[in-house]
Amino acid sequence: MIQRLRTRYPLKWLLGFAQLARSTFFAKRQIKPDKDELLKKAIKRIKANHPDYGYRRVHASLPGVNHKKVQRLMQTLGLQVRSRKSKKFTTYRGTIGVIAPNHLERDFSATAPKQKWVTDITEFKAKDGSKVYLSPILDLFNNEIVSYNLSYSPNWAQVEDMLMQAVKGLNKACGVILHSDQGWQYQMVAYRRILAEHGIIQSMSRKGNCLDNAAMESFFGRLKTECFYGREFNSREEIVDAVRDYLDYYNHRRIQLKLKGLSPIQYRKQSFK
Repeated sequence: MIQRLRTRYPLKWLLGFAQLARSTFFAKRQIKPDKDELLKKAIKRIKANHPDYGYRRVHASLPGVNHKKVQRLMQTLGLQVRSRKSKKFTTYRGTIGVIAPNHLERDFSATAPKQKWVTDITEFKAKDGSKVYLSPILDLFNNEIVSYNLSYSPNWAQVEDMLMQAVKGLNKACGVILHSDQGWQYQMVAYRRILAEHGIIQSMSRKGNCLDNAAMESFFGRLKTECFYGREFNSREEIVDAVRDYLDYYNHRRIQLKLKGLSPIQYRKQSFK
């Protein structure tokens, strides 16, 4: 306003009327408008709706914007996603049953649903010391969690329930591979019987080799980074609620770049229209 009126009135008079110091007026003139203000607001809005998004998925939500610029602005705004490593939970107790061959052989690609599934169990710990165990099955075609069970102990009933959810409506002829580590649950006769009854081909990692099940390990790492770290859960009930909410979000709304910017379920539905 003062700048526009300078051609008509003395600057001293205008500053006095506005009760503005001369030094303040000239300092403000040096401040340039932020040309990235609208983009920063858009980034903040995306992060508010998707706190787990790193710069790649934020960039995927902003067509026409350079990915390096998105990364730089997110760093400036302090909006980077920080990952954290945790000790791997294992149910391995030695050879107590049959060890299946590794049919997957680290080929985590699939051209259709129900070709290749992977499974494992991970552990969460609440502030009060109680624990929760998650046992999911992930489809390698679209990274969808096709079934899961949350339990307060890593027992056979948990794995059995997860399996029975997954095999509902499964055509025996599809011959899906189900890959796991050598945990005691996966060596059980009951586990192998359910797989055989539904035409599922059992596959196992080599002993102590987590890279053989890297897709499942990657999912667990992502889950804990986005759902667990930086948050405090007072009880195991709170963890169960949070994990259920996350898995629903993950399947239906969390976009993945390798899925053409779609969520797992969106990608599956679009692939078979």
